[in-house]
Amino acid sequence: MIVDFAVYRDGRRTEGPADFSDALDQARAEGNAFLWVGLHEPTEEEFALITSEFGLHPLAVEDALKAHQRPKLEVYADSLFVVLKPVVYDDVSDTVSTGELMLFLGDSFVVTVRHGEESPLKELRRRLETDPQRVLAYGPTAVLYAVSDAVVDRYTEVAAALQMDLDELETEVFAPVGTDNKNTASRIYAFKRQVMEFRRATVPLADPLARLAGGGLPFVNERARPFFRDVGDHLARANEGVEGLDRLLSDILSAHLAQMGVQQNDDMRKISAWAAMAAVPTMIAGIYGMNFRDIPELRLPWGYPAALLVMAGIVLVLYRLFKRRGWL
Repeated sequence: MIVDFAVYRDGRRTEGPADFSDALDQARAEGNAFLWVGLHEPTEEEFALITSEFGLHPLAVEDALKAHQRPKLEVYADSLFVVLKPVVYDDVSDTVSTGELMLFLGDSFVVTVRHGEESPLKELRRRLETDPQRVLAYGPTAVLYAVSDAVVDRYTEVAAALQMDLDELETEVFAPVGTDNKNTASRIYAFKRQVMEFRRATVPLADPLARLAGGGLPFVNERARPFFRDVGDHLARANEGVEGLDRLLSDILSAHLAQMGVQQNDDMRKISAWAAMAAVPTMIAGIYGMNFRDIPELRLPWGYPAALLVMAGIVLVLYRLFKRRGWL
């Protein structure tokens, strides 16, 4: 359940009491320290100790345990609750997968709860500990900023990867006629679904970051406002990229459907032309196949060749006419 647990004093990791309550009391007493607890998919029973020791709000605890939340920021009496959705894009299967990352910020503590494998926390904590004075010295707010920045930076990378794959899909859609693209429509729909999954993670995060950049929130250092503004700018660029991908996908799908419609019309013209040419000899042969005695040229020796010549002549005239109009 507990992935990592440490007390940070002046930004440096230190050994502290093994008990959460004692470690938190020590961090609050010193004033320049805070407690960072990291958890991975805890159960209700496992999280009960965290809830009681840190005084977390029941509604926030319920969200942290059940997951499947939208990115959001909620303010409670004793803590700040933030939900982020890290994103990973698999180039092999062309799928976007999202995890969930919840942060509780309070007086001298930060609790992170991770759901899924898509999380930058392990690498991020190690990187922060190598340069403590730059970030961790600013307390729990610095953790929130660093985690938000890492998640949003990943958004930018995923948006770039999606753009590259979309360029390949666009090339396939507008490939020359005759190229095997029978699964193109299904690929476009699948790709659009991945973009929608990506948007569910990025778009709702704009409001929480705007509130963090605006200041006035408890447990958030006012000096961090420019940093959250910077993260918000990065998120805005990622959201613009996602919106562009979505619009371009819609345009590509419309172009593909129009292209398929034109191709089907062309096929129907060819089929109609060949059917018209086949109908003439069929009609003449049908007339001469009737059992009437008074059919013209029925008893003449050159009647049969004449009928064949008439058929061939009419078919040739129709063929040249359709060819000139581009139906064949």
